[in-house]
Amino acid sequence: MHTTLLGDGLQTSALGFGGMAVTHVYGGTDDAAALSVLNAAVDAGITFIDTADVYGEPLPGADGPAGTNERLVGRLLADRRDEVTVATKFGITARIGVDVDPTAKRSRGDAEYVRQACDASLERLGIDVIDLWYMHRRDPDVPIEETVGAMAEMVAAGKVRHLGLSEVTAAELIAAQSIHPIAAVQSEWSLWSRDVEAQVVPACAELGVGFVPYSPLGRGFLTGTLTREQIAGDIRGATERIGDNWDANQSALAVVAGVAQRLGATNAQVALAWLYAAGRRAGLPVVPIPGTRSVSRLSENAAAVDLLLDDEAVAALDTVADLARGTRNIVGDPTWISSGRE
Repeated sequence: MHTTLLGDGLQTSALGFGGMAVTHVYGGTDDAAALSVLNAAVDAGITFIDTADVYGEPLPGADGPAGTNERLVGRLLADRRDEVTVATKFGITARIGVDVDPTAKRSRGDAEYVRQACDASLERLGIDVIDLWYMHRRDPDVPIEETVGAMAEMVAAGKVRHLGLSEVTAAELIAAQSIHPIAAVQSEWSLWSRDVEAQVVPACAELGVGFVPYSPLGRGFLTGTLTREQIAGDIRGATERIGDNWDANQSALAVVAGVAQRLGATNAQVALAWLYAAGRRAGLPVVPIPGTRSVSRLSENAAAVDLLLDDEAVAALDTVADLARGTRNIVGDPTWISSGRE
């Protein structure tokens, strides 16, 4: 596995692992199986592990974020801390999904909450310092300078090594960078989610900030392995893009499959390789974080770091976004994602 240098001197494996996949968001799993996948990822050199305080199931009697995914990752770190670059996130304080009241407040970024969230994540992860700590979502009622200022206090206290931001606009990134160096922006970026290329990606390139694309495989749709039955029981089935436009988006999927077949690769490898090519085109480091509950998929995804797409492949794949139908947003509030605030 290659390594990549993001912003602020943060070096990670060139491919990360999205820990949300081993919660109950996309179907059921158990802790033993999930821990097996996490260990297999590290064995494969995928040592950049991404989690968040909101991932998982609520703890019995607990208020606030779920925290169970952080506790699961903590079990990995108990044995392999020196091998792992761990990223976690704070700021989402309520359940998310397409059926959630768009007027409900779902995030907090006040200084007091930032400090509490850091200590809570450290406790759940069972570690002394977080390698990369993201603001998961912007609190519209709090200046981003206040949120990032409190995050910077955690760096000064030795509790966090690097700061990141998720789903921020270019202007928000610039404001944050004026307070403390930002190592990475994490937002959805994939063959069919390219809105970040308008302003956020160029801002990252100009400021020397790395980019960590989440859902790089289109929540699994772009792999061509999903079935209607699979998505019916989880959040994807309720989304506009995958649920409502399943049939309409088969044409976009066909383009990916055609390129993969010609190159002797899988859909997932082609989709990830396109992101690496897009990063080179934009002039910034890109570390996708696909998630999986399957050990066999790890080696498949890892092989994408060495797949170089020819010009014909890139040109074909560049058409996928225009074919896609339905927004990438999973809530009714358009401002939940960065493009809705730009």
